[in-house]
Amino acid sequence: MDQSARYADLSLSEDQLIADGGHILVAYTMHPMPGFGGYLETAAHFAAESSTGTNVEVSTTDDFTKNLDAMVYEIDEAKGIMKIAYPNNLFDRNVIDGRTMIVSFLTLAIGNNQGMGDVKDAQMQDFYVPPAMLALFDGPSVDITDMWNLLGRSRTEGGYIAGTIIKPKLGLRPEPFAEAAYQFWLGGDFIKNDEPQGNQVFCPMKKVLPLVHDAMKRAQDETGEAKIFSMNITADDHNEMCARADFGLETFGVDAPRLAFLVDGYVGGPGMVTTARRQYPSQYLHYHRAGHGAVTSPSSVRGYTAFVLAKMSRLMGASGIHVGTMGYGKMEGGADDRNIAYMIERDSADGPFYHQEWRGMKPTTPIISGGMNALRLPGFFENLGHGNVINTSGGGSYGHIDSPAAGAVSLRQSYDCWKEGADPIEYAKEHKEFARAFESFPGDADSIFPGWRDKLGVHK
Repeated sequence: MDQSARYADLSLSEDQLIADGGHILVAYTMHPMPGFGGYLETAAHFAAESSTGTNVEVSTTDDFTKNLDAMVYEIDEAKGIMKIAYPNNLFDRNVIDGRTMIVSFLTLAIGNNQGMGDVKDAQMQDFYVPPAMLALFDGPSVDITDMWNLLGRSRTEGGYIAGTIIKPKLGLRPEPFAEAAYQFWLGGDFIKNDEPQGNQVFCPMKKVLPLVHDAMKRAQDETGEAKIFSMNITADDHNEMCARADFGLETFGVDAPRLAFLVDGYVGGPGMVTTARRQYPSQYLHYHRAGHGAVTSPSSVRGYTAFVLAKMSRLMGASGIHVGTMGYGKMEGGADDRNIAYMIERDSADGPFYHQEWRGMKPTTPIISGGMNALRLPGFFENLGHGNVINTSGGGSYGHIDSPAAGAVSLRQSYDCWKEGADPIEYAKEHKEFARAFESFPGDADSIFPGWRDKLGVHK
């Protein structure tokens, strides 16, 4: 059934839709399945399935219902692009406070339409949220300025936060786990649980967490610097998640402000992120996106992109989210992924299709993780244009030839080197930990700084 007469209007102006503020706009790549209808017909069917439509005319539809139709307002068949306007009132609102939710947005915009027989592939590339809807999302309650404050830094330019992930990601018992934390904290700022670390039988949370807190206290006493720990509270059951969080707060006591909560937000879902945001608004909410590549990989043709995932995380209230390494680490991605960081950290930013004004909503920190070390960071900072990020380098810290603390110091020195505009080889001659990173990661050194051995006098 061709529904384009009802669910498509190519005369609609995007500029006017934005000015009116009555719709969430969504841009997709979409290709029809061969042998079915034309592009506009398939796009209209997609919009119908995403809103008020069904596959037959029904007698219960009235004129009011038609005001809630999602409308295809632009297509580019040659490029496989379609844009759909979703009326604000189409989206579900909370009973308790009238606010809206990402679950409803995804249910409509990425819902049954992904399984339609006439759609070969469809992937959300970008979306625009008008002011009236933006005001109904929680947004972050804590941001990087709060973390800088906890670390005793300026709230305006606190700079780079040197972090790590306890490695190996699984297999350490409580005592060696806490010792690994202590050794890094002697030189670094921030430690996070890796995404699968929780309450395994060989490392029970109620045994390891007090030891981690003791390690934090000893490192703070020894260095005179505040430290941060990001604790994984992910669980299927929100009661279990809160039980873990409550135990963490009780265990850390006076140091509880320096306890962040990590949630595996992709596998756990928006409900887990929002529950953590609302139940613990004073804690830094760390969104780990483990599993997201199932839909966001550049090879994927369905679901949504990593850009969309990050933008949604800010609406949900994540204080920080992993955004990859923009091609400088081990994960998929490229230099232009910096636009993901800009969208979540700035108050005004351009996406691939839409410009978004955040109207003062707190930013979400880019968290950089995955194969990074002190040698890769200068190029990363240069590409991004700043270093106001959290970087968690597991191998880049624990793989340092001298110690995890030296690895942490080398990360900080790498940032200082870039910020000063210094030549890394010359900078290394005066900074031992950074210099030893060349010997720790010789493969990267050979690739990024050819000739470094002769320049630094290393001949092994």
